[in-house]
Amino acid sequence: MKKLIEDSRKLIFDYSKRGKRAYSLPPDYLPQITLDDIEATGLLRTTRPGLPEVSEVELVRHYTRLSKMNYGVDDGFYPLGSCTMKYNPKVNEDIASMDGFLELHPYQDEEDIQGILQILYELERYLSNIFGFSEFSLQPCAGAQGEYVGLVIMKEYHKSKNNVHKNIVLVADSAHGTNPASVTGVGWKIKTVKSLNGLVDMEDLKSKISDDVAGLMLTNPNTLGVFERDIIKITDLVHSVDGLVYWDGANANAVMGYLKPVDAGFDIAHINLHKTFSTPHGGGGPGAGPVGVISKLTGFLPVPRTIFENGRYSIVNNVPTSIGKVHAFYGNVNVMIRAYSYIRFMGSRGLKAATENAVVLANYMKHRLSEYYEIATEGICKHEFVISLKREKKEYGVRALDVAKRLIDYGYHPPTIYFPLIVTEAIMIEPTETETIESVDAFIDAMIKIKEEMRNNPQLIINAPQNTIVGRLDEVKAVKEPELRYRA
Repeated sequence: MKKLIEDSRKLIFDYSKRGKRAYSLPPDYLPQITLDDIEATGLLRTTRPGLPEVSEVELVRHYTRLSKMNYGVDDGFYPLGSCTMKYNPKVNEDIASMDGFLELHPYQDEEDIQGILQILYELERYLSNIFGFSEFSLQPCAGAQGEYVGLVIMKEYHKSKNNVHKNIVLVADSAHGTNPASVTGVGWKIKTVKSLNGLVDMEDLKSKISDDVAGLMLTNPNTLGVFERDIIKITDLVHSVDGLVYWDGANANAVMGYLKPVDAGFDIAHINLHKTFSTPHGGGGPGAGPVGVISKLTGFLPVPRTIFENGRYSIVNNVPTSIGKVHAFYGNVNVMIRAYSYIRFMGSRGLKAATENAVVLANYMKHRLSEYYEIATEGICKHEFVISLKREKKEYGVRALDVAKRLIDYGYHPPTIYFPLIVTEAIMIEPTETETIESVDAFIDAMIKIKEEMRNNPQLIINAPQNTIVGRLDEVKAVKEPELRYRA
């Protein structure tokens, strides 16, 4: 064990020794370029590049060890609230990896890529059918970019109506942090709408409705995992001043197949394909955040658009009212292939079953854990719920961060913590539909044991993790003083 820890702490440079090679090439493999040829270019280095020199077996073993230190949905339960980290069926990976897709090039002639254009076109139709919007654009490469695109569309809509006075977007205080950031990004002002018992405070919303309001950004169900019961009243209020209502689709996994946001009065939305439609989204990507709009806004969608006319698919770039391009070529197409495959395999009944299972598991977890922890909201939740450790912090000095670190000792990726901001010492838990009851029960048992540890030995949790290669890190220093470069 000691050797394993020591090896895991080593950098690839620690194995380096002058003259080692991880490859062997025949003499005539490289082009015959003389030193004089290189000097003539003025590009000859005066110092060695500082690259590690290791053998092949050292290279393989080093990165294999690093890979084993990683954690993902294929390793175990990943209850990262609001992120919908569910298992990704490998058949979708196989389909996206087919040579016919991997060898495509965006500059190919339309006649050569009718197959992928058909997939993109049909995926837009599927998303429109599932969520009720007239049309979708697949261009945005992430949920955050989808938000930005949706707000730019909102801005162009008001510009087309000469609503130049509208410069305020209402954002719920439980919103994702990207919501206010996106509003700022388009140059508008933010007004925060307060929550009451985990829902939008209707009186506060009414007090902030004015002719200057361009729109409202709302997640439903919200980040507390609660469905906004007054959603029709909310959207009607915004529409009464010719405002548009934006649906943050980060929590679509809780309503897919049951609620069409359009029916609740939403005008614009983004959908995270890399969440709800089961495509990987680790390491900051890949992602895709298609944006859907109602009929009066379709002309503002980004280009290119995929159309089907006279028996063939084609790309349209000349749309005078469009907000223009927001991504190179056709978006993150490989992610879309996975999502398309997922929808085709699941079908309408399968998508509804996924929603049902996600909601049932979340409520099961919430019910069992409510005997040991304070739940931020009462009643039935949707796909996620939030625990507050306000009481534990006061009684034992244990914070949400400490519980998250202790869960690592039990072999789990920690849930989302300190979000939403309106809950003190928040822990947000989302099981997703792909977990078994056995894995959910095991996580619940770990949370119960941690509660027992708080009573008997709170310092054990405060100093967690105990069983990892490195202990508690100085997270503030890691953010403010990152040392990401190797120096000999």
